[in-house]
Amino acid sequence: MRCTADWRDGTGAAPRVLRHVTMRMAAAGVVALTAACGSKFDPAEYPTPELLYEATVALYQEGKCHQAVDGFRSLTFELNSFDPRLVEVRYFLADCTLDQGERLEAARLFRRVADEYPRHPLAAAALLRAGDSYSGLWKKPTLDPTYGEAAMATYRELLARYPASDAADSAQGRIAGLNEWFAQKEYKDGEFYYRLRAFDSAIIYYKDVVANYPQTTYAAKSVIRLVEAYDRIGYDDEKVEMCRYLRQYYPDAERADRVCPETFASQ
Repeated sequence: MRCTADWRDGTGAAPRVLRHVTMRMAAAGVVALTAACGSKFDPAEYPTPELLYEATVALYQEGKCHQAVDGFRSLTFELNSFDPRLVEVRYFLADCTLDQGERLEAARLFRRVADEYPRHPLAAAALLRAGDSYSGLWKKPTLDPTYGEAAMATYRELLARYPASDAADSAQGRIAGLNEWFAQKEYKDGEFYYRLRAFDSAIIYYKDVVANYPQTTYAAKSVIRLVEAYDRIGYDDEKVEMCRYLRQYYPDAERADRVCPETFASQ
């Protein structure tokens, strides 16, 4: 897995940094090449932060995060706080940390980039990657959604802070995907109670899906289930109202004309 793969997903800022880094690396190409080709990487072998930086970035560009991560960690201590390379080093370190599967630590490191360097071109991309780190910890829709909620909050923060960024455009897609999972979780909880014939409890979950996730694939399914649940418990007025809602917003939903034949017959 290449640890720089995320730079090609439309976040925008990082490719410019990479080109800037590449220009600087040209002056120390021999050192960088030697480091990248070695089987082991020991930051202590580089006598100056400059040489360590060039060699570590060379490894990073080749996708060798398992080696570069130690160099980036060392550079966070060796570069002074005013060095413009420090923000890049912190971002690269976060990326390599995520590449190694340490998602919580990666989220913390990406957040630090966004919070400590809010005006840097990498800040928006860092927030996006922090959200990605949290999102990857929510393995299935049926599991505890805490990390999914953290990811959603991070993506929404990105939209608020950097609405015109390429990273914000990418976050919109991530948000849609998370909403689908949240909706699926609520719908399945509703199904659990529906199968137990606890229709009042099931209705609560189906309503939540319709109200909070109307653009997801589970919204129409929830409306169908609401019609059926109301029918089961004899709530005729609520059933009629939900059939009208179904006809207005989800007329092409599967089984819509079967659960509400009178409503759809009048079309």
